Amino acid sequence: MMATTHVFAGLAVVAPVAAVYPEFGTALAVGAILGGLAPDFDLVAVHRRTFHFPLLGGAVALPAVGLTVLVPSSLTAALAAVAVAAWVHAASDALGGGPEMDPWNDRTERAVYDHVRGRWIRPRRWIRYDGAPEDAALAVALAIPALLVFDGWIAGLVIGGIALSLAYAALRRRLIPWLPDWLE
Repeated sequence: MMATTHVFAGLAVVAPVAAVYPEFGTALAVGAILGGLAPDFDLVAVHRRTFHFPLLGGAVALPAVGLTVLVPSSLTAALAAVAVAAWVHAASDALGGGPEMDPWNDRTERAVYDHVRGRWIRPRRWIRYDGAPEDAALAVALAIPALLVFDGWIAGLVIGGIALSLAYAALRRRLIPWLPDWLE
């Protein structure tokens, strides 16, 4: 899935909480954005293994949410949002194709690494590849809760993210020849 889809998924998870507790809205949104992006910092390492924790992420996210319930603050809300969004990102990568740059060729049966079992989880290919038309549609759908709850610069960022998602989806399959060798 696209990075924007992961960000919008994180924002969709925190939007209902931000609607009930607007005083934590910005912290929740910033945390969700960072958590939605963070796992993909392993693009230059072993992608979808180094910073992706589809099962272990829950062991961090659930206590972080519990801490926020016990000690509500902007800091605990942001940390919980980071943890939950990163967990959702890692777990949802199993719904797409493999981590290679051209997953439409179905070259691998490795979607995301399961650190608990010590093996790769196979791709489900519900979202065939990042930037596929269904990925763009999912990104737009996941952005709706954020647009309903957040305003100001966060809403502007979401609108910009939607535009970026649609443009990327339109060009995705044409971008492969332009990738640097180290990213392939």
